[in-house]
Amino acid sequence: MNTPSPIHLRAARIVTEASAPAVSLAVVMALVGWQTTHGTVAGLLWGLLAAAVAASGPMFCILRGVRRGSVTDRHVGHRQQRRVPLLAGLGSVCASCTLLTAAGAPRPLRALLVAGFVGLAVSLLITHWWKMSLHTAVAGGAIAILVLVFGPVLLAAIAVLVLIGWSRVAMGDHTVAQVAAGSAIGGLTAATTFALLQ
Repeated sequence: MNTPSPIHLRAARIVTEASAPAVSLAVVMALVGWQTTHGTVAGLLWGLLAAAVAASGPMFCILRGVRRGSVTDRHVGHRQQRRVPLLAGLGSVCASCTLLTAAGAPRPLRALLVAGFVGLAVSLLITHWWKMSLHTAVAGGAIAILVLVFGPVLLAAIAVLVLIGWSRVAMGDHTVAQVAAGSAIGGLTAATTFALLQ
């Protein structure tokens, strides 16, 4: 296997950072909030609030784990270290969904959070045995939901998903099979759940 050049590694690192699951979540939540409130700032803020609450638990666990040395890096490269952040993510998504429901947020945002919960649960189950890419799982789910909300024109975003998958393989964090499985499982899980609930 060829070793990527320093330029390729730098590009892969930038893509990996820009496509972290918390970032993908914030983008899809903001866009869905904006679209489902007919382009209002309030909808955008609903989405950002939902994403902030949903991402807070796993981010706290990961950053604390990195500081204490129990987690090797912010992208949780070791499969065995993923269980606690994923469980924290399930709790945070529940908290976000409860908050949005109590505050009367748009139904599609709540459906999106439930889709995220199901995706996290599936990822937690798979991660027990195999290191599926969470970057591509979340990005694949985000793109699938954006296609459902905005229409098939956003199928073009699959090119972004391919770029994310390339970055994870180039960084040596995943195999092609792991990024492909993440994309497929994340997309299918999110699309199915969201379509049933929106």
